[in-house]
Amino acid sequence: MTVGTPQVVDVAAAYRECETITRQQAKNFAYGIALLRPDKRRALSAVYAFARRIDDIGDGTLPVPEKVAQLATARAAVAALAAGTAADAAETGDQVLIALRDAADRFPIPLLAFGELIDGCEADVRGVSYTTFAELEHYCRCVAGSIGRLSLGVFGCADPAVASPLADSLGVALQLTNILRDIREDLGNGRVYLPAEDLARFGCTLTPPGTGPEGKTDAAGTVAGPGTIAGPMADLVRFEADRARAWYRTGLQLIPLLDWRSAACTGAMAGIYRRLLEHISARPQEALAARMSLPGREKLVIAVSALTGIGRGSVGRGSVGRDSVGRDSGGGPGSGPANSQPPAGSQP
Repeated sequence: MTVGTPQVVDVAAAYRECETITRQQAKNFAYGIALLRPDKRRALSAVYAFARRIDDIGDGTLPVPEKVAQLATARAAVAALAAGTAADAAETGDQVLIALRDAADRFPIPLLAFGELIDGCEADVRGVSYTTFAELEHYCRCVAGSIGRLSLGVFGCADPAVASPLADSLGVALQLTNILRDIREDLGNGRVYLPAEDLARFGCTLTPPGTGPEGKTDAAGTVAGPGTIAGPMADLVRFEADRARAWYRTGLQLIPLLDWRSAACTGAMAGIYRRLLEHISARPQEALAARMSLPGREKLVIAVSALTGIGRGSVGRGSVGRDSVGRDSGGGPGSGPANSQPPAGSQP
């Protein structure tokens, strides 16, 4: 009887693969992840790489039934990891799962939070839209709050019960920023995230391609392109930006609960997205016409500012405005996100 040679798992190679995915595809998060100590950087790269896999399924070109089947496979894989019943990853050669399994052995990563990310991705695949902000908030918690909680498992903190909802809130802020950045792109893919009640309140419409007449830019704010964006969208974008700022104010209270490198990582990622939000709010018509992003040099400055700012007890005043921890006026738990209401003065 011949006994097969046991597979040798090269965990270092698996982590390198995840770090490559992160560098190449996490255009904003990579700046923050680079500030972590090596073991946490590798672990968070594994978390990101698996999350990227889930996102890629949802954003790919496969038919809906195949996407749903692949998402179910991903859900089963992460559930098996969480339960400790996963098959030997070496047998499959799945580098991302090899790294994620090792990371979960080293850090208290809440692996089942990936299930919430998959829930949100399934909503995208099925074309779910949102009537109220409460519905959109739930979606944001699924696709981004989950990543905040997964990241917190890598960061570690003295009081997870306090930190976890703050990480969740910061995730909501980041996802709202993504939604405002990608209105045009998402519409072209048949997706509308802004709540129907907000669109109606401002007299705006978002019509996916193939469901209405194409428009041209005019004084009323109609923008040409795939699908139709009509109405005073600039006002709506600024309204939603105010709402996102309230979530940042709450979420950034996470930073004092983290070790200094994890705090710098979080401050850099939040700072980049917060600066992007300010650009969108200042020039909403540009953001509606084309996907807005920050140049690499500006991201680097924000990351460095976050790293040096933590030493001064702040997130870095140059990177996130007045959202330095403990210094923002007006905001915090209960001032917007806690009850899903927009900040004071943001009603039209």
